[in-house]
Amino acid sequence: MQQSLSEKRFLGPIILALGLFFAGLLPGYFYYSSKFDNNTVTVKGLAEQDVVSDLAIWKIKFVATGNDLVATKSSIEQQTNAIVAFLKDNGFEDAEIESGQLETHDVMADAYRSEPVNTRFILTKTMFLRSTKVNDVASAFAKTGDLINQGVVFDNEYMFPVSYIFTGLNAIKPQMLELATKNAHEAALEFAKSSNSHVGKIHKANQGVFSILPRDETNMSDASQQINKKVRVVSTIEYYLD
Repeated sequence: MQQSLSEKRFLGPIILALGLFFAGLLPGYFYYSSKFDNNTVTVKGLAEQDVVSDLAIWKIKFVATGNDLVATKSSIEQQTNAIVAFLKDNGFEDAEIESGQLETHDVMADAYRSEPVNTRFILTKTMFLRSTKVNDVASAFAKTGDLINQGVVFDNEYMFPVSYIFTGLNAIKPQMLELATKNAHEAALEFAKSSNSHVGKIHKANQGVFSILPRDETNMSDASQQINKKVRVVSTIEYYLD
């Protein structure tokens, strides 16, 4: 029993000494690691490329009103035929023209109406022109006055009824990321030069988000309204410094 107690008295100081040793060692290790991890530089690389839209979608919404449902429906059909003929005259095919659903609104059936009803029926129809002939769509859209002259009544719900889309983003991503990485590396070299360091391997990298912007950026400009666009990506890369 006494021998066991003696051993405990002997081991106690040794255990305490080891504990103090490791307690002093660990903060030093983490301090060293922190300094090593901080021996990096984070830079951004920009890449931009001008592109041209390869798809156009024209949402054509028009309306007819009247007190006789049959006559109002006939008016919608006449407008539909006029629009289809107009699109075909401008070089588009049936496969590019889609006829949407006809919507009917009976104003008399509106329980919340507060004014006398002068026109009972409102019929609305939406058609879509989806074509890769982007310039032809833009040209046809500029001639919508011809349709108005034929009695087509457009619904003004959509401020921008034509959208120009670029679908080839995946094809240009690799070369743009390569350029962004090159620009980031050049920025890192400039930093290293001013700090008497050498740029090492990549520590971390974030490719960034690809943005499709209007080529000509103005107030209230929208990429979907311009045939010519600009693709931009900003990559963030962290390099080791030697």
